[in-house]
Amino acid sequence: MRYIAVEGAIGAGKTALAERLAERLGGRLVLEEVEENPFLDRFYQDISGYAFQTQLFFLLSRHRQQQDLKQPELFDETIVSDYMFEKDRVFASLNLSEHELNLYERIYSLLVRDVTRPDLVVYLQARTEVLLSRIRRRGRPFEALLEREYLDGLADAYNHFFMHYDVSPVLIVNTERLNFVANREDFEDLFKAIQTTTSGRRFYSPRGKGR
Repeated sequence: MRYIAVEGAIGAGKTALAERLAERLGGRLVLEEVEENPFLDRFYQDISGYAFQTQLFFLLSRHRQQQDLKQPELFDETIVSDYMFEKDRVFASLNLSEHELNLYERIYSLLVRDVTRPDLVVYLQARTEVLLSRIRRRGRPFEALLEREYLDGLADAYNHFFMHYDVSPVLIVNTERLNFVANREDFEDLFKAIQTTTSGRRFYSPRGKGR
């Protein structure tokens, strides 16, 4: 697998796993430019008022990063990303008004043509209370206003998306009892599941018991 994307709702552990995978594989790490978004603080204070500006910034930022991955010198290099480009539509469908979404979809349809599909997507899941606990623990100021209702809707949107996603193989991981950062055995078990997921949709539970 040349290109692995890690996905999941806010607080699922995407960046932590992507960092571990890139280190283990000796690959190039691509991280989503979250804190660089100048509209994000205001978005969390007024979602409807700043959703379109926030979403458009993310869309263009993610597209630029994806274009950088096509550089010839990266052709034989393993790439691990803490997001997949298609996730942008998950947030757009959740946050934009009908008219904003119509315009967004027109822009998205033009940009997505140039995007390379991952060889594998690792989708991280956890209950909302677990996500909230992790978000509070990492202490990003702009996430302090996140409410349970918003995370519930986001988790539902992600689940719906991956129920229908069939472009790349998907490994769905329950992360509630996993500590792939501090526990070497947890990470190695998960890494084996990642290595052996080459097609379709697979579910993984702790201690490497996949089905």
